[in-house]
Parts: sequence; structure tokens; C-alpha cells
Amino acid sequence: MSLNLERKQAVVSEIAAQLADAQAVMVAEYRGVDVAAVTGLRAKARQSGLSLRVLKNTLARRAIAGTPFEKLSDQLVGPLLYGITADPVAGAKVLAEFAKENEAFVIKAGVMTNSLMTEADIKTLAMLPSREELLAMLVGTMQAPIVKFVRTLNEVPAKFVRTLAAVQAAKEKSAA
Repeated sequence: MSLNLERKQAVVSEIAAQLADAQAVMVAEYRGVDVAAVTGLRAKARQSGLSLRVLKNTLARRAIAGTPFEKLSDQLVGPLLYGITADPVAGAKVLAEFAKENEAFVIKAGVMTNSLMTEADIKTLAMLPSREELLAMLVGTMQAPIVKFVRTLNEVPAKFVRTLAAVQAAKEKSAA
């Protein structure tokens, strides 16, 4: 089914709008993957905020022209599935997990704000903790000195109370 000029322009502008909010774009070759598997991939992708599209490569080249994702244009050959995401780690995790399960699904490349990524880079990115996990680690790290300070401050009166309890126990023992 060929697209007329207005539809092509609408697709290009829609993709360009998605790219304006994106942090990363990843492409994968899906030749040989059955429809049910791709449908499952799309469902997982939606949950993680990854937008998956199958586009004509010429339309994709036009959409990424003049954006930080322009370095990807040399990789746009063959039937590709385009993944556009605001959270690169979550998107990479979804694609890498699906590639492990389906040998026919091949991650080709990706771009993350002006840096071209290979398949190995995307798989390495997928091994990183998620954004939420990283934020939790950051908060824990920031909170640790404060918690230690509060525990130290609390130890002075606690030690005083323990000393008074020991003195009282010693007096009761000597009186008996």
C-alpha cells in the first residue's frame, strides 16, 4: 500500500514530533519474526514507554534529518522496526530481552543524543539499572550521612540512659 504525499508528510511530522521528546532511537531488523511475537513485543514496549513503528526508511531519514538522531541515517537499510523512547535504558531492556528470546530479531543500531550505538552498546545499556533504581540509589546515598548523623546524636542520650539503668541495677543489688 503506497502512501500519497499528504499521508507521507503526516507520518514524517508525527515521527518528528515523537523525536522532539525522545532521548534515544533504536532500530532492529524483524525479518522472520512472527506476528504474535511482535504483538507481544509491542505490548511490553507500551508498558515501558517505548514507541515501536515500522516505517519506510526514506520517511525515517526525512524525519530524523536535522535532529540529534541524524547519525542513524546510514544504518537505515532493510526492513526495520524503529523504537523511539524517552528512557533509553527501559527501551534497550525491552529490545534486548526480545532479541534473546527470538533469534530472528536483530538489533542493528541506535542513537542517543548525537552518539551512535552498536548492538553491543544497546545490550550494555540494557544491563544498567532502570531510572527508578538509579534514583533510589541516589536518594539512599544522599540520605546515608544524615541517617548516620542522627544515629550518632541519638547514641549520646541512649548511652546516658543505659548508664543510669546500670547504676540503678547496681544500687538495687547492693541494697539487697
